[in-house]
Amino acid sequence: MPSDPAATNAYLANKVLSAKPEELRLMLLDGALKFCRQGRDAMERKDYEGVFNGFQRTRSILVELISTMKPDPDPSLYQRLSSLYLFMISHLLEASHSKDVAKANEVIKLLEYERETWLMLMKKLEGERVGKQPVSSTLSLAG
Repeated sequence: MPSDPAATNAYLANKVLSAKPEELRLMLLDGALKFCRQGRDAMERKDYEGVFNGFQRTRSILVELISTMKPDPDPSLYQRLSSLYLFMISHLLEASHSKDVAKANEVIKLLEYERETWLMLMKKLEGERVGKQPVSSTLSLAG
């Protein structure tokens, strides 16, 4: 039985509207991974429209991640993460241009690592909240 697109959209809108900032960032990372894998898989099938669509959506999410970060409280961390995301954007452009699946796989590995790191931070923050300790200022990077 096909799912109802309107119901799916309403569910996603509600999920986004009720999410904490750190959950929104996780959703963006999940989306970037999903679309990057779709682009890579399309590249393997020589479906170049699919490559473009998947990588374009991934790049758009990476730009969103950059634009929602704040340099305060740690300008150095902000700079490193911005540079990492710009590197991924550049690598996806190169992968698409040269039809290099290995470059796409490198971006996927970096996104997976970033997602796992973010999950660890979320667990740490939740532990601090439960323990009524002050929340780490690192969360400010999430916007």
